[in-house]
This record gives sequence, C-alpha cells and structure tokens, in this order.
Amino acid sequence: MHIGQLARQAGVPIDTVRYYERNGLLPAPPRLESGYRDYPAQDVARLRFVRRAKALGFTLSEVRELLALSQYRDQDMADFRAVAGAKLADIDSKVAELTRIRDGLQTLLLACPGQGALGDCPILGALSEDIA
Repeated sequence: MHIGQLARQAGVPIDTVRYYERNGLLPAPPRLESGYRDYPAQDVARLRFVRRAKALGFTLSEVRELLALSQYRDQDMADFRAVAGAKLADIDSKVAELTRIRDGLQTLLLACPGQGALGDCPILGALSEDIA
C-alpha cells in the first residue's frame, strides 16, 4: 500500500510515517518500479502500536524497546511489564513534582491580596529572596 493509505488506516499524518521510518520505528519498505514505497499491511498495526504507546507517554526510545520486546510473543511478559512499570514510576515522579509546584504557587497566590504596592507582593518577595 502507498504511504497515504497507510497513514489513513493507522490514523497518523504522512509526515509521522516518514518520521517513524527515519527513526527506525518502522522498517523501510521495498519500492515499486515506479519508485513508490510499498508498505505491507502489518505496518498499520505497528503504527497503531506506536501511536498508542506515545499516547501513554512512552518516548521513542522506549517505544523502540517495546517493539523489540513484542517480537518475541512466546517469551515471558516480565520484561514488557518492567518497561511499563518503569514508565509508571517516572510518571508518578513527575506528578509528585507538579503537585509540589502547584501547591507552592497556590500558597503564594493565597498570600497575595492582589492589590497594593508591588513591593509588598508576597509572590514577588518569594521569587526575589536570596538563596544562601
């Protein structure tokens, strides 16, 4: 199938197909005599896999690892689970950091009356303090 058909069926833009091909997530397809790429039908499933993994927050490197692991369907799932578990731990860490940031900003906003001299602003004061 041509690249446009592949992109439509996989639900991604044509540029994404080319990008994933350049980055080794999609094998380079054979070319027809006309020079057009001829993508096999299984590339639709591969692109959908990549799209879903990206939607869950996996990086291209992690997706590449998942794709490599997925080739061995008769193997134990422990390695695949470990990659997903590591991603979850990374996301939990980011959520905790964002929660800390949100709480700090919320505290500053609650302390600020929103009017008066800027020199008395607790937000400006907190951001301007010298850290020793």
